[in-house]
Amino acid sequence: MREYLNLRWISLAVGILLLLFYILAVYWSSEPEIFDVDQHARTRAEQNNQVLVPGYTTTSTLIRVASTLMDKPGGYLSNDVMPPSVLMDNMPAWEFGVLEMVRDLALAMRKDLSRSQSQSSENSYLVEAQPKFNIDSRSWILPSAESQYEDGIQALQRYLDNLANPAVNDSQFYTRADNLRDWLRQVEKRMGSLSQRLSASVGQSRLNTDLAGDAEARQSTPSERDKYTKTSWWELDDVFYEARGASWALLHLLKAVETDFADVLEKKNAAVSLKQIIRELEATQQSIWSPMILNGGGFGMMANHSLVMANYISRANAALIDLNDLLNQG
Repeated sequence: MREYLNLRWISLAVGILLLLFYILAVYWSSEPEIFDVDQHARTRAEQNNQVLVPGYTTTSTLIRVASTLMDKPGGYLSNDVMPPSVLMDNMPAWEFGVLEMVRDLALAMRKDLSRSQSQSSENSYLVEAQPKFNIDSRSWILPSAESQYEDGIQALQRYLDNLANPAVNDSQFYTRADNLRDWLRQVEKRMGSLSQRLSASVGQSRLNTDLAGDAEARQSTPSERDKYTKTSWWELDDVFYEARGASWALLHLLKAVETDFADVLEKKNAAVSLKQIIRELEATQQSIWSPMILNGGGFGMMANHSLVMANYISRANAALIDLNDLLNQG
Protein backbone atom coordinates (compact mmCIF):
# COMPACT_ATOMS: atom_id res chain seq x y z
CA MET A 1 0.00 0.00 0.00
CA ARG A 2 2.80 2.38 0.91
CA GLU A 3 4.58 1.68 -2.38
CA TYR A 4 1.34 2.39 -4.24
CA LEU A 5 0.94 5.74 -2.46
CA ASN A 6 4.56 6.67 -3.15
CA LEU A 7 4.11 5.83 -6.84
CA ARG A 8 0.94 7.89 -6.88
CA TRP A 9 2.65 10.92 -5.37
CA ILE A 10 5.59 10.58 -7.75
CA SER A 11 3.22 10.39 -10.72
CA LEU A 12 1.35 13.45 -9.46
CA ALA A 13 4.60 15.41 -9.01
CA VAL A 14 5.78 14.45 -12.50
CA GLY A 15 2.41 15.47 -13.94
CA ILE A 16 2.54 18.87 -12.21
CA LEU A 17 6.13 19.39 -13.37
CA LEU A 18 5.22 18.58 -16.97
CA LEU A 19 2.26 20.97 -16.77
CA LEU A 20 4.52 23.75 -15.47
CA PHE A 21 7.01 23.05 -18.26
CA TYR A 22 4.19 23.26 -20.81
CA ILE A 23 2.92 26.57 -19.41
CA LEU A 24 6.45 27.98 -19.42
CA ALA A 25 7.03 26.79 -22.98
CA VAL A 26 3.82 28.45 -24.18
CA TYR A 27 4.72 31.72 -22.43
CA TRP A 28 8.30 31.68 -23.68
CA SER A 29 7.07 31.04 -27.22
CA SER A 30 5.21 34.37 -27.34
CA GLU A 31 6.85 36.65 -29.89
CA PRO A 32 7.75 40.27 -29.07
CA GLU A 33 5.40 43.00 -30.27
CA ILE A 34 6.31 45.43 -33.04
CA PHE A 35 7.64 48.68 -31.56
CA ASP A 36 7.77 52.25 -32.88
CA VAL A 37 11.38 52.84 -33.93
CA ASP A 38 11.04 56.63 -34.09
CA GLN A 39 9.49 56.86 -30.64
CA HIS A 40 12.17 54.54 -29.26
CA ALA A 41 14.94 56.71 -30.73
CA ARG A 42 13.36 59.95 -29.44
CA THR A 43 12.94 58.50 -25.95
CA ARG A 44 16.53 57.31 -25.82
CA ALA A 45 17.82 60.66 -27.08
CA GLU A 46 15.79 62.57 -24.48
CA GLN A 47 16.96 60.34 -21.64
CA ASN A 48 20.60 60.87 -22.62
CA ASN A 49 20.30 64.56 -23.61
CA GLN A 50 21.25 63.73 -27.19
CA VAL A 51 20.12 64.94 -30.60
CA LEU A 52 18.77 62.79 -33.41
CA VAL A 53 21.68 62.90 -35.84
CA PRO A 54 21.80 60.85 -39.07
CA GLY A 55 22.15 57.19 -38.18
CA TYR A 56 20.79 57.58 -34.66
CA THR A 57 17.47 55.85 -35.37
CA THR A 58 19.08 52.98 -37.28
CA THR A 59 21.72 52.34 -34.61
CA SER A 60 19.29 52.60 -31.69
CA THR A 61 16.90 50.25 -33.50
CA LEU A 62 19.68 47.72 -34.10
CA ILE A 63 20.51 47.86 -30.39
CA ARG A 64 16.85 47.36 -29.44
CA VAL A 65 16.40 44.46 -31.88
CA ALA A 66 19.55 42.73 -30.61
CA SER A 67 18.57 43.37 -26.97
CA THR A 68 15.16 41.79 -27.58
CA LEU A 69 16.91 38.43 -27.97
CA MET A 70 17.78 38.59 -24.27
CA ASP A 71 14.89 40.70 -22.94
CA LYS A 72 11.89 38.80 -24.33
CA PRO A 73 9.97 36.21 -22.23
CA GLY A 74 12.31 33.41 -21.26
CA GLY A 75 15.38 35.33 -22.40
CA TYR A 76 17.71 33.81 -24.97
CA LEU A 77 16.71 30.16 -25.50
CA SER A 78 18.83 28.89 -28.40
CA ASN A 79 21.66 27.66 -26.17
CA ASP A 80 19.65 26.42 -23.20
CA VAL A 81 20.46 22.87 -22.08
CA MET A 82 17.68 22.46 -19.50
CA PRO A 83 13.97 21.76 -19.96
CA PRO A 84 11.61 23.07 -21.10
CA SER A 85 13.64 25.30 -23.45
CA VAL A 86 15.92 22.46 -24.59
CA LEU A 87 12.81 20.79 -26.01
CA MET A 88 11.64 23.93 -27.84
CA ASP A 89 12.64 24.64 -31.42
CA ASN A 90 10.28 27.32 -32.77
CA MET A 91 11.53 30.20 -30.64
CA PRO A 92 15.24 29.34 -31.14
CA ALA A 93 14.53 29.35 -34.89
CA TRP A 94 12.88 32.78 -34.50
CA GLU A 95 15.92 34.01 -32.57
CA PHE A 96 18.26 32.79 -35.32
CA GLY A 97 16.27 34.69 -37.96
CA VAL A 98 16.59 37.89 -35.91
CA LEU A 99 20.28 37.22 -35.27
CA GLU A 100 21.03 36.86 -39.00
CA MET A 101 19.57 40.31 -39.68
CA VAL A 102 21.52 41.80 -36.76
CA ARG A 103 24.73 40.27 -38.12
CA ASP A 104 24.14 41.63 -41.62
CA LEU A 105 23.51 45.20 -40.51
CA ALA A 106 26.36 45.19 -37.97
CA LEU A 107 28.72 44.14 -40.78
CA ALA A 108 27.30 46.75 -43.17
CA MET A 109 27.77 49.45 -40.54
CA ARG A 110 31.37 48.40 -39.98
CA LYS A 111 32.25 48.11 -43.68
CA ASP A 112 30.18 50.84 -45.31
CA LEU A 113 27.76 52.97 -43.31
CA SER A 114 30.38 54.32 -40.87
CA ARG A 115 33.10 54.93 -43.50
CA SER A 116 33.35 57.80 -45.97
CA GLN A 117 35.31 55.79 -48.54
CA SER A 118 37.00 52.42 -49.02
CA GLN A 119 40.38 53.69 -47.77
CA SER A 120 39.05 55.28 -44.57
CA SER A 121 39.59 53.70 -41.16
CA GLU A 122 37.04 51.44 -39.52
CA ASN A 123 35.24 52.66 -36.42
CA SER A 124 36.84 51.04 -33.38
CA TYR A 125 33.52 50.44 -31.61
CA LEU A 126 32.03 48.68 -34.65
CA VAL A 127 35.21 46.66 -35.07
CA GLU A 128 34.60 45.46 -31.51
CA ALA A 129 30.84 44.97 -31.85
CA GLN A 130 30.47 43.18 -35.18
CA PRO A 131 32.45 39.97 -34.39
CA LYS A 132 30.60 39.55 -31.08
CA PHE A 133 27.38 38.69 -32.93
CA ASN A 134 29.09 35.94 -34.96
CA ILE A 135 29.58 33.46 -32.14
CA ASP A 136 27.72 30.17 -32.54
CA SER A 137 24.14 30.89 -31.45
CA ARG A 138 24.10 27.60 -29.50
CA SER A 139 27.24 28.28 -27.48
CA TRP A 140 26.27 28.06 -23.80
CA ILE A 141 29.56 28.18 -21.90
CA LEU A 142 33.01 29.78 -22.09
CA PRO A 143 31.86 32.07 -23.57
CA SER A 144 28.09 31.97 -23.75
CA ALA A 145 26.30 33.45 -26.74
CA GLU A 146 24.41 35.89 -24.49
CA SER A 147 27.58 37.31 -22.96
CA GLN A 148 29.06 37.96 -26.40
CA TYR A 149 25.86 39.57 -27.68
CA GLU A 150 25.73 41.79 -24.60
CA ASP A 151 29.32 42.88 -25.26
CA GLY A 152 28.39 43.67 -28.85
CA ILE A 153 25.37 45.70 -27.74
CA GLN A 154 27.48 47.69 -25.29
CA ALA A 155 30.00 48.49 -28.05
CA LEU A 156 27.11 49.64 -30.28
CA GLN A 157 25.87 51.85 -27.45
CA ARG A 158 29.29 53.50 -27.17
CA TYR A 159 29.31 54.06 -30.91
CA LEU A 160 25.85 55.63 -30.69
CA ASP A 161 26.86 57.91 -27.83
CA ASN A 162 29.84 59.17 -29.82
CA LEU A 163 27.66 59.52 -32.92
CA ALA A 164 25.40 61.97 -31.08
CA ASN A 165 28.23 63.87 -29.40
CA PRO A 166 29.13 67.01 -31.41
CA ALA A 167 32.47 67.21 -29.61
CA VAL A 168 33.55 63.84 -31.04
CA ASN A 169 34.06 63.31 -34.76
CA ASP A 170 35.58 59.83 -34.96
CA SER A 171 32.15 58.12 -35.12
CA GLN A 172 30.13 58.81 -38.26
CA PHE A 173 27.14 57.40 -40.12
CA TYR A 174 26.92 58.28 -43.81
CA THR A 175 23.41 58.24 -45.27
CA ARG A 176 24.43 57.75 -48.88
CA ALA A 177 22.56 55.81 -51.55
CA ASP A 178 25.51 53.50 -52.26
CA ASN A 179 25.83 52.57 -48.58
CA LEU A 180 22.16 51.71 -48.34
CA ARG A 181 22.31 49.79 -51.61
CA ASP A 182 25.19 47.59 -50.42
CA TRP A 183 23.28 46.52 -47.31
CA LEU A 184 20.05 45.92 -49.24
CA ARG A 185 21.88 43.58 -51.62
CA GLN A 186 22.78 41.37 -48.67
CA VAL A 187 19.20 41.52 -47.43
CA GLU A 188 18.00 40.43 -50.89
CA LYS A 189 20.13 37.29 -50.71
CA ARG A 190 18.96 36.49 -47.20
CA MET A 191 15.28 36.90 -48.06
CA GLY A 192 15.66 35.05 -51.36
CA SER A 193 17.12 32.04 -49.57
CA LEU A 194 14.29 32.04 -47.02
CA SER A 195 11.72 32.25 -49.80
CA GLN A 196 13.22 29.23 -51.58
CA ARG A 197 13.33 27.14 -48.40
CA LEU A 198 9.75 28.03 -47.54
CA SER A 199 8.51 27.24 -51.05
CA ALA A 200 10.19 23.81 -50.90
CA SER A 201 7.71 22.76 -48.21
CA VAL A 202 5.65 20.91 -50.84
CA GLY A 203 8.61 19.73 -52.91
CA GLN A 204 9.57 21.16 -56.27
CA SER A 205 11.50 20.06 -59.33
CA ARG A 206 13.81 22.94 -60.19
CA LEU A 207 16.00 23.52 -63.22
CA ASN A 208 19.60 24.46 -62.51
CA THR A 209 20.00 28.18 -63.24
CA ASP A 210 23.29 28.65 -61.38
CA LEU A 211 25.19 29.75 -64.50
CA ALA A 212 22.37 31.53 -66.29
CA GLY A 213 23.24 34.87 -67.88
CA ASP A 214 26.92 34.21 -68.58
CA ALA A 215 27.98 31.80 -71.33
CA GLU A 216 31.58 31.78 -70.06
CA ALA A 217 30.72 31.10 -66.43
CA ARG A 218 32.02 27.92 -64.78
CA GLN A 219 31.56 26.21 -61.43
CA SER A 220 33.84 24.02 -59.34
CA THR A 221 31.89 20.74 -59.57
CA PRO A 222 29.02 19.69 -61.88
CA SER A 223 25.41 19.92 -60.68
CA GLU A 224 22.23 18.17 -61.75
CA ARG A 225 20.28 19.91 -64.52
CA ASP A 226 16.97 19.10 -62.87
CA LYS A 227 16.90 18.76 -59.09
CA TYR A 228 14.05 17.87 -56.75
CA THR A 229 14.11 19.85 -53.51
CA LYS A 230 11.87 19.45 -50.50
CA THR A 231 12.19 20.83 -46.97
CA SER A 232 12.04 18.03 -44.43
CA TRP A 233 8.76 17.70 -42.53
CA TRP A 234 10.77 17.98 -39.30
CA GLU A 235 12.26 21.32 -40.38
CA LEU A 236 9.12 23.02 -41.73
CA ASP A 237 8.23 24.88 -38.56
CA ASP A 238 11.87 25.83 -37.94
CA VAL A 239 12.19 27.42 -41.39
CA PHE A 240 8.84 29.16 -40.91
CA TYR A 241 9.81 30.71 -37.57
CA GLU A 242 13.28 31.62 -38.80
CA ALA A 243 11.63 33.55 -41.64
CA ARG A 244 9.19 35.12 -39.20
CA GLY A 245 12.02 36.26 -36.92
CA ALA A 246 14.05 37.62 -39.82
CA SER A 247 11.00 39.51 -41.11
CA TRP A 248 10.33 40.94 -37.64
CA ALA A 249 13.87 42.27 -37.37
CA LEU A 250 14.03 43.55 -40.95
CA LEU A 251 10.69 45.30 -40.54
CA HIS A 252 12.11 47.46 -37.75
CA LEU A 253 15.44 48.07 -39.44
CA LEU A 254 13.76 49.25 -42.65
CA LYS A 255 11.50 51.58 -40.68
CA ALA A 256 14.65 53.07 -39.13
CA VAL A 257 16.23 53.39 -42.58
CA GLU A 258 13.07 55.17 -43.73
CA THR A 259 13.80 57.85 -41.15
CA ASP A 260 17.59 58.17 -41.48
CA PHE A 261 17.68 57.96 -45.28
CA ALA A 262 14.55 60.07 -45.85
CA ASP A 263 16.35 62.67 -47.98
CA VAL A 264 18.07 60.04 -50.13
CA LEU A 265 14.84 58.12 -50.65
CA GLU A 266 12.97 61.30 -51.53
CA LYS A 267 15.62 62.32 -54.05
CA LYS A 268 15.50 58.90 -55.71
CA ASN A 269 11.68 58.87 -55.55
CA ALA A 270 12.00 55.58 -53.67
CA ALA A 271 10.16 56.32 -50.42
CA VAL A 272 6.96 54.66 -51.63
CA SER A 273 8.87 51.53 -52.67
CA LEU A 274 10.30 51.21 -49.16
CA LYS A 275 6.86 51.67 -47.63
CA GLN A 276 5.55 48.82 -49.79
CA ILE A 277 8.32 46.52 -48.56
CA ILE A 278 7.47 47.41 -44.97
CA ARG A 279 3.80 46.67 -45.64
CA GLU A 280 4.63 43.21 -47.00
CA LEU A 281 6.79 42.47 -43.97
CA GLU A 282 4.05 43.61 -41.60
CA ALA A 283 1.81 40.96 -43.16
CA THR A 284 4.30 38.26 -42.09
CA GLN A 285 3.65 39.18 -38.44
CA GLN A 286 -0.06 38.37 -38.42
CA SER A 287 -1.29 36.16 -35.58
CA ILE A 288 -1.04 32.40 -36.12
CA TRP A 289 -4.31 30.82 -35.07
CA SER A 290 -3.35 27.24 -35.85
CA PRO A 291 -1.80 25.22 -32.97
CA MET A 292 0.83 23.95 -35.41
CA ILE A 293 2.40 24.94 -38.73
CA LEU A 294 0.40 23.14 -41.42
CA ASN A 295 1.86 21.78 -44.63
CA GLY A 296 -1.11 21.22 -46.92
CA GLY A 297 -0.69 20.90 -50.67
CA GLY A 298 -0.44 24.00 -52.81
CA PHE A 299 -4.12 23.76 -53.82
CA GLY A 300 -5.17 21.21 -51.20
CA MET A 301 -7.90 21.40 -48.59
CA MET A 302 -5.53 22.24 -45.75
CA ALA A 303 -3.52 25.43 -45.38
CA ASN A 304 0.19 25.60 -46.09
CA HIS A 305 1.62 28.25 -43.80
CA SER A 306 5.08 28.04 -45.38
CA LEU A 307 3.71 28.95 -48.82
CA VAL A 308 1.78 31.89 -47.38
CA MET A 309 4.93 33.16 -45.67
CA ALA A 310 6.94 32.58 -48.86
CA ASN A 311 4.41 34.69 -50.77
CA TYR A 312 4.87 37.72 -48.53
CA ILE A 313 8.66 37.35 -48.42
CA SER A 314 8.93 36.90 -52.18
CA ARG A 315 6.89 40.04 -52.79
CA ALA A 316 9.01 41.96 -50.28
CA ASN A 317 12.16 40.67 -51.96
CA ALA A 318 10.92 41.67 -55.42
CA ALA A 319 10.24 45.15 -54.07
CA LEU A 320 13.74 45.20 -52.55
CA ILE A 321 15.22 44.52 -55.98
CA ASP A 322 13.16 47.37 -57.45
CA LEU A 323 14.27 49.68 -54.63
CA ASN A 324 17.90 48.85 -55.31
CA ASP A 325 17.40 49.71 -58.98
CA LEU A 326 15.97 53.07 -58.00
CA LEU A 327 18.89 53.77 -55.66
CA ASN A 328 21.31 52.88 -58.46
CA GLN A 329 19.87 55.50 -60.79
CA GLY A 330 21.50 58.93 -60.99
